[in-house]
Amino acid sequence: MESEKVFLECKDLTKIYISGFVRTTSTLAVKNVSFDVKRGEVVALVGESGSGKTTIAKMILRLIEPTTGHIYLYGKDIFFYDNRDYYQKVQAIFQDPYSAYNPFYRVDHVLNKAFDLRGDSLPSNERKETVESTSGLVGLNPEEVLGRYPHQLSGGQLQRLLIARALIIGSELLIADEPTSMIDASLRAGILNLLLDLKKEKKFSVLFITHDIAQTQYLADRVIVMRKGEIVEMDPTEKVLTRPVHPYTKELLASVPRLYEKWEF
Repeated sequence: MESEKVFLECKDLTKIYISGFVRTTSTLAVKNVSFDVKRGEVVALVGESGSGKTTIAKMILRLIEPTTGHIYLYGKDIFFYDNRDYYQKVQAIFQDPYSAYNPFYRVDHVLNKAFDLRGDSLPSNERKETVESTSGLVGLNPEEVLGRYPHQLSGGQLQRLLIARALIIGSELLIADEPTSMIDASLRAGILNLLLDLKKEKKFSVLFITHDIAQTQYLADRVIVMRKGEIVEMDPTEKVLTRPVHPYTKELLASVPRLYEKWEF
């Protein structure tokens, strides 16, 4: 089945940051990390701050290069793709949705720029129809959000518009780096539901990065637990949540607030 094909593959990724001029220091951020993401699959990358999650996201997005190791998209090293071709396939949403928008432009500007990356020359009326229909697809009323400035919308609305942008571009992989951590609790479920729907209906692949292991139960097919730059556990979500092996995974689960009882292992 197409959904079972490996879409993205990371092999032996290591990233060492070097700082300083006269006296240099090195920081090992990621060490020998290997995993894959299949078509139509949500893989959750879980760990505390400083565990290397965002560094992995930046390497996949080609914002930084690995010190050693390789990343393959459809079996081809990602650094052999040209920019337009790669970013048509791979897009991202980050923790702070406001940082993705220029405050001097209306939010329509971000969506319209997606057509430039696509490389097509649709007339303005067709672009407008596509923007409006895609905004509706991600659960927004175009009349309420389009034509507004970023500060006039909520974080949840801005995150949905970024997902709409990825759909307009035709992306197949979404890197979601803590996409709900700056959104009101009442709106978080909406973003998770939207990602889940896109996975089912569009065969969207998602690398979902979070420090909240509780969210993985609802969204992820597999969970990768990271600690100090290394993978300590990687299994289907149900197994990780009900039969964790590594002590750190058990600590993460024990830290999840519960109304009536504690996690016990």
